[in-house]
Amino acid sequence: MLSIGSLWGKVWPFLVAVLYFGFLILAHELGHFGTAKAFRVRVNEFSLGMGPRLLKRKRGETLYSLKAVPFGGSVIMEGEDESTDDTRGFLNQKPWKRICILVAGAFINLLCGLLIMTILISTQGLVGTTKVHPEWKTAGQSGLRPGDDLRKINGKRVISNLDIGFLLSRDSDGTIDFVVRRDGKDVQLDGVTMEQLHKEDMKILGLDRSDFSKVKFAGIVAGESLRESVSVVRLVWLSLLDMVTGKFKLTDLSGPVGVVQIISGQAQEAQASAGDSKAFRAAIDNLLFLFALISINIGLMNLLPLPALDGGRIFFCLIEMIFRKPIPKRFEATLHAVGLLLLFAFMIIISFSDILAWVQGKR
Repeated sequence: MLSIGSLWGKVWPFLVAVLYFGFLILAHELGHFGTAKAFRVRVNEFSLGMGPRLLKRKRGETLYSLKAVPFGGSVIMEGEDESTDDTRGFLNQKPWKRICILVAGAFINLLCGLLIMTILISTQGLVGTTKVHPEWKTAGQSGLRPGDDLRKINGKRVISNLDIGFLLSRDSDGTIDFVVRRDGKDVQLDGVTMEQLHKEDMKILGLDRSDFSKVKFAGIVAGESLRESVSVVRLVWLSLLDMVTGKFKLTDLSGPVGVVQIISGQAQEAQASAGDSKAFRAAIDNLLFLFALISINIGLMNLLPLPALDGGRIFFCLIEMIFRKPIPKRFEATLHAVGLLLLFAFMIIISFSDILAWVQGKR
């Protein structure tokens, strides 16, 4: 039988992951809620989670509730999907106000990601650069030289040190086209052959972030944080493009279950390395970076112009602004309902894939 201590050891990393998601969802929904209140739109319910209500309390005109499934949340506004005579109804507001309310959730998530990046950068003594390390012994074999400043990898601009590993991992044959800044000039290096290593079926090219110089951080927090945040934004978009074009398989994707496993794994690693200050700090930094990555991911995904997502609703508002005529509400509501069903179906498939991978020991 499991002791209380061993049971807690298995449960607490999961709770950390739930708190991760809970904070990000809370921040997202508070963005919608606060903006709606600022525009005096009637909010009928503010809820965290999905499924049956565990706790509820009504204050003023709004019901606040906590639901059983610790994923998702909602801000239900008067007249959100149907006509209402209430002048404070969502659909009775001007399109630009509705767009502000809809954008606010994603904006808060993106802002959270930027703030976490700022915390990470500001607490680091050394910051990675895009310059090849002077002591990288195999640089000459690849055509790169120590001191080369990477500008492009396979036609994609290198914005920050974060881009290096990701852009190299997208390569399919180990032959890379670089553009580097050398002696004050941009130099094109085509067809550079990189060593390919394989670990657990994940291809890793023989060049990573550790092969690049680090500099003492001079305190320019905002600029570096913004560059790394932009790199994460592009990472998300390029990953989405790779998924659509078939470069990634379904088994390469992670849904809520897979992300919870990743976060709980990092939490356990932090606990295991508590006696080693350097390893513990690295594990905490990884947790914070995951936090920023997921926050930015949630923000961007919600802005996709797809039914049921904030981006889909924003798209209809923009059409209304351009043509000065609203889309028929019943038609829009039907599209969002169908989109929501498809989204739930997709999440179920991804979650099943996560669970299957976990059972098979692949995650």
